[in-house]
Amino acid sequence: MWLTGCMDWKKTVSIIGLKMETGSLPVFVLYSTGKMVKRMGKANRRPSRQKTSADELKSRKRQQAIADETYRLARPLCDAEGLELVHVEFQREPGGLMLRFYIDRPGGVSLDDCVAVSRQVEDILDVHLQDLPPYRLEVSSPGIDRPVGRFEDFIRFEGKQAKIRVAKTVAGRRNFTGILAGASDDTIRLQVDKEIVSLNFSDITRARLINFNGEH
Repeated sequence: MWLTGCMDWKKTVSIIGLKMETGSLPVFVLYSTGKMVKRMGKANRRPSRQKTSADELKSRKRQQAIADETYRLARPLCDAEGLELVHVEFQREPGGLMLRFYIDRPGGVSLDDCVAVSRQVEDILDVHLQDLPPYRLEVSSPGIDRPVGRFEDFIRFEGKQAKIRVAKTVAGRRNFTGILAGASDDTIRLQVDKEIVSLNFSDITRARLINFNGEH
């Protein structure tokens, strides 16, 4: 494990690199916090209220919009570095809001790749997305459970095993595991056992390949 860090009152940065051998695909991970807000005095507690499904949908749409805009901003810098920007996630996790980037290149990415992208992404976001709430930034390789987020990737990885979660129930289910069987007209087809299930691309909240070991 490799570890370094620095701190001041305006921004806290903690970088941790971790390499884990998983089959033939090493996984390099870099964590770095984003903007940190200094608060003084006693915090005012807001009355808690239970989130409704409408609240959750609104929050999910805003998080996806931020992830999409971040992808658009970061894609050119990854292309310039010879890297593929695989996927961007912006979501709330137990430690707070997480902005997560997955990058790749033929032969795999290095820790230096993760460090370089992290620093450049932070500079871009400081300029173009100044109204982001406090968040943590993570950059890593996709690993064996590679995220699938773009429509063209569902076509690219046809024949691969995947796990998909959707926002709206389909045949009484939201979670599906099967073989990617093609995509067209905003519809993703997944072979589950002997049945082909059609899923609306815009309803997919999470999709990952299973035990992906590179393209052959």
